[in-house]
Amino acid sequence: MTELINGKGLSLVPKTDGKQSLKDFKSDQEVRWCPGCGDYAILAAVQSFLPELGLRRENIVFVSGIGCSSRFPYYLDTYGFHSIHGRAPAIATGLAASRPDLSVWVITGDGDALSIGGNHLIHALRRNVNLNILLFNNRIYGLTKGQYSPTSEVGKITKSTPMGSLDKPFNPISLALGAEASFVARTIDSDRKHLQSVLREATAHRGTSLVEIYQNCNIFNDNAFEPLKDPEVRDDITLRLEHGQPIVSASKAVVRGANGGVEVVSRSEVSDESILVHDAHNPDPSVAFALSRLDEPAFEHVPIGIFRQVDRPAYDALMSEQMEEAVARQGPGDLADLLMGGDTWRIG
Repeated sequence: MTELINGKGLSLVPKTDGKQSLKDFKSDQEVRWCPGCGDYAILAAVQSFLPELGLRRENIVFVSGIGCSSRFPYYLDTYGFHSIHGRAPAIATGLAASRPDLSVWVITGDGDALSIGGNHLIHALRRNVNLNILLFNNRIYGLTKGQYSPTSEVGKITKSTPMGSLDKPFNPISLALGAEASFVARTIDSDRKHLQSVLREATAHRGTSLVEIYQNCNIFNDNAFEPLKDPEVRDDITLRLEHGQPIVSASKAVVRGANGGVEVVSRSEVSDESILVHDAHNPDPSVAFALSRLDEPAFEHVPIGIFRQVDRPAYDALMSEQMEEAVARQGPGDLADLLMGGDTWRIG
């Protein structure tokens, strides 16, 4: 039995013949993260979400880089690839482009994706490869014991910055939007309902889906996102992004700013008509980019949800069209002729 996998790609992906459950996606490997790590919550959310896809486990692949989050493939009873530092998007690109019958996922962290892997990430995004990229952001290097990362705040005291970090941190959402990513979202490890709702939209999207997940490292950067989890303040600072809905929190609202951007004001100070309505499908990413900047200063107000969700051709589909056109024009290629053709030199 075959059918399209929720619109993710143009090829037919084999569906399972029977009903699956969370247990079907749990491997026999002992989960080895620090007790209390946010990775546990993300793993449980993904394991319980995957049965919804209805895919055979052999048609799902998780590719990871290096870091605490990159142990993820061991704990899922699917195919997996624990690759090298920062190169997961590159390896996953080759896999997705050559095997359109697979659902390909990238698991990465803020250090793995945004430091050594920065170029691989932005080029996967701009190419719009058929991937789901989950970027675990704990704003620290956890596996190597607590050095500052590309998302650590200025002034962060760590083992590698004893007098405070001097680096301006990356904003992963802004970076993805600048690379013209077609699907960009943010969610939180402890909010399983929201996390899974974002995963549903990501898997339904054709092209690259980038989902930043705020993830707590309770050993080296505990409570980094505490305001978003504290029941007393989270409803006031969390700006829910829902397509076609006003962008508001319990007490705040987003409006157009005087400089052409956006700003956050008290809901009591503005009319309902002046509140910005979220348009995730806008082909112009400028408003989404402006929204991505609203978490500065840190966590006074934080947009959570899907920033951008637009349609544009996926890389693997365009590549397949080129290959079909080449075969139609010239016939099937010959590898030996390719290797020996053109300019060659014989040594000795």
